[in-house]
Amino acid sequence: MHTTERPADATHEVINQASPLEPINHFVADLPLREAVAREGGDWGTQRLTDLGALAGSPETREHSRRAERNSPVLRTHDRFGNRIDEIELDPSWHHLFGTAINREIPSLPWRDERSGAHVVRGALMYLWTHANAGVMCPVSMTHAIVPALRESAPSLAAQWEPRLTSADYENGAIGGMAMTEKQGGSDVQANTTIAEPIGGDEYLITGHKWFCSYPPCDVFLILAQAPGGLSCFLVERGPGMEFQALKDKLGTRSLPSAEVEYCNLPGRLVGEEGRGVKAIIRMVNHTRLDCLLTSATGIRRGVVEAVHHARNRRAFGALLIDQPAMQNVLADLAVESEAATAAALRVARAYDDGDENFKRLGTAVMKYWVCKRAPGHAAEALECLGGNGYVEDCAMPLIYRDSPVSTIWEGSGNVAALDILRAMVKQPESLMAFITECELARGADRRLDAHMDDLRDDLAALLHPSGDGAVDAQFRARRITEDLAVALQGSLLVRNAPPAVADAYCASRLSDGAAGRAYGTLPVGVDAKSIVERVLPV
Repeated sequence: MHTTERPADATHEVINQASPLEPINHFVADLPLREAVAREGGDWGTQRLTDLGALAGSPETREHSRRAERNSPVLRTHDRFGNRIDEIELDPSWHHLFGTAINREIPSLPWRDERSGAHVVRGALMYLWTHANAGVMCPVSMTHAIVPALRESAPSLAAQWEPRLTSADYENGAIGGMAMTEKQGGSDVQANTTIAEPIGGDEYLITGHKWFCSYPPCDVFLILAQAPGGLSCFLVERGPGMEFQALKDKLGTRSLPSAEVEYCNLPGRLVGEEGRGVKAIIRMVNHTRLDCLLTSATGIRRGVVEAVHHARNRRAFGALLIDQPAMQNVLADLAVESEAATAAALRVARAYDDGDENFKRLGTAVMKYWVCKRAPGHAAEALECLGGNGYVEDCAMPLIYRDSPVSTIWEGSGNVAALDILRAMVKQPESLMAFITECELARGADRRLDAHMDDLRDDLAALLHPSGDGAVDAQFRARRITEDLAVALQGSLLVRNAPPAVADAYCASRLSDGAAGRAYGTLPVGVDAKSIVERVLPV
């Protein structure tokens, strides 16, 4: 029988596949981010953002992230002689990624350079380096956030620790963290059972257990414990008396070690006043909530970038995916979500520069809730755009998908955040007024946004002046009112600042009746999907 010989690799010719996305400059390629940085007063940081954007999108950084994720942290409780050491062994790539963040001043910039726009530039740096690895950004955020908490509530401790916490030298600086969660209480920190026994002055000995301590290698932590005067905040140093019991086997951010920790007569210093622990630590929490918003915005951005890049290079049913109407609808919808998240994150960051305490109070909480909630669904839809290619570990999407839920849990999950927003509206009505005033800056520019604002004002009036069982009803509706506030702000920002195609698509899909609950890819006929998608990624 005659057979035709073929080259051994003839069946393995690779066609109809997207090229690698790297290298990419995540700042230069992100037009909505560049516009937001300039709009919110961070233009002076353009060069450092460009430099970090290139590094974040380099093949070398991608490989460091892969190594840090693949080689999980290892807990070493004792040395070979039986001495307690409580050390975490981390891959060198973790230290490369974390050290870069420190050296590029991501935790420290606003405390080292307090010029106008510093929080915007720092927020954009946080956003960009999250492209490198989301797990690394947790201790970056905590180190940044511990500084204002100490400045406000413990000036002497701030003077002692701030030079190291704000150092841009990874080898010689200090890392700050927090540990509040206990197994019996979770978000209910008042259920805390850790005990702080006074031994003189502001010094205490602390005994108890923390169920979840993110990044145990930190040098110092803020923790909550029950002192004679009630729940109080303390600064503790890692060392004797702090024992790591186990590392958590987490869904995502697996490069980041998170531990259960036991305190056995651990020395601590009081931060603020006895019985005012939540007040003392909340300054730190507000800053880490902002970072949850920023990092979720990055995950949303990265998802749509991966989807658009794939669709531009993949053919199916006789045409490129990018040219097919159904895919255009999905990609445009994902892109609108990303633009809205980025605009909101940088606007909230500017409030930290402006010292706008009223807008910052509600803006941070509302947008942290909403953008973090939107991230997991967005990741799932972006992954689906890549089909089977998006479901394998060599692709970026599985990591984005696994990491996406964490910010909805950190610093207060959905119900905690929504109830906190209700409480703020009642106890600090000036924060609601500042938020609504910001949204109303777009009044008259889009009838759908105007109608949404009118309905929102009516709902808020009924919510804040209830009768009968109104208080219970308010809690039942807490998430809905939070989401109505969130889309009002995003709609206002896009109507004022984004191209008409983006603003129109947002208002048509997020503010109209029946918009809530729809899947991505359900933009109405008439939106300029092609123009929206073209803004995502330069060809």
